[in-house]
Amino acid sequence: MKICVFDAKTYDKQYFDEENKNYRYKIKYHEAKLSADTAMLAKGYDIVCPFVNDDINAEVIETLHQLGVKAIAMRCAGYNNVDVRAAFNKLPILRVPRYSPYAVAEHAMALLLTLNRRIHRAYIRTRDSNFALTGLLGFDLHGKTAGVIGTGQIGRVFIDICKGFGMNVLAYDPFPAKNSNFEYVQIDEIFKESDILSLHCPLTPQTHHIVNEERLQMMKPSAIIVNTSRGALINSADLIEALKANTIAGAALDVYEEESDVFFEDFSDKVIQDDRLSRLLSFNNVIITSHQAFFTREALQKIAQVTFENFRQVKDGEYLQNEVCYRCGTDSNVCHKRDGKNCFDSKTAV
Repeated sequence: MKICVFDAKTYDKQYFDEENKNYRYKIKYHEAKLSADTAMLAKGYDIVCPFVNDDINAEVIETLHQLGVKAIAMRCAGYNNVDVRAAFNKLPILRVPRYSPYAVAEHAMALLLTLNRRIHRAYIRTRDSNFALTGLLGFDLHGKTAGVIGTGQIGRVFIDICKGFGMNVLAYDPFPAKNSNFEYVQIDEIFKESDILSLHCPLTPQTHHIVNEERLQMMKPSAIIVNTSRGALINSADLIEALKANTIAGAALDVYEEESDVFFEDFSDKVIQDDRLSRLLSFNNVIITSHQAFFTREALQKIAQVTFENFRQVKDGEYLQNEVCYRCGTDSNVCHKRDGKNCFDSKTAV
């Protein structure tokens, strides 16, 4: 079994190599992202393993298919960067649907606390022996209303954390969780009533730019937006205008809609060419981390474990538990259109 890993960092190698002791697969690591320019690097390999910012478009999929690649195994939960329609009947797409909801939810709260209490600014000041408190005023989270869009595992863990702080919670999800201990409301009410708005939903055509000018205008001027999900949930241009106009109080972002050419890389000795990102970085009421929310030891271990199990299922021709389902947009193990078959086993397109 030969695996070709794209956009590989040192930590990917560390955790993959440790997990591979149980499998002994041949793995080739490439620092380059998977794209139309790099797809030929997969020649002779059985599976390619990309990450969140690789560009897996129709051209890439056709190239991989012609090279004889058997599957695309994402080492992340999201797959909005994959043209699943183009892959249907050519290459199954696998993912890691669950690794550590605590990692992402805890990072969301860390961002919120840091921005609210100005921890990042205080750290810089005290390092320079400046112990003044002017400009560091925050507010109590206790008693405030947290609005949570998306109540999957991560969203529900974040809700539990908010409740631990004594916050009230309003939630929106087109597929509400059963027996929940929080209140579901319509999406516009979330924007109007929230002191904190946290995004925990996948990026789909329906959620693309779910935060836009119209909805930003609904928000309290004291509200903070937190996004640890996908960058394109927020219209960055509209967010910048809202921040300039003091329509909202701040934003804590772990993702950005044009992050693929910047995040995970070192640009400390270069000029960032993305004007919107540069503008966001200039606000003193915005904090940005580089898609870091998943980055814990436990999450990396789980990602490696699930990814290698996905490899094994492809190798052994088994039912692909974590296959993306093209037909209904959900995991194949809950797809009602087939009974016990992999999504891409079908030869009839829809």
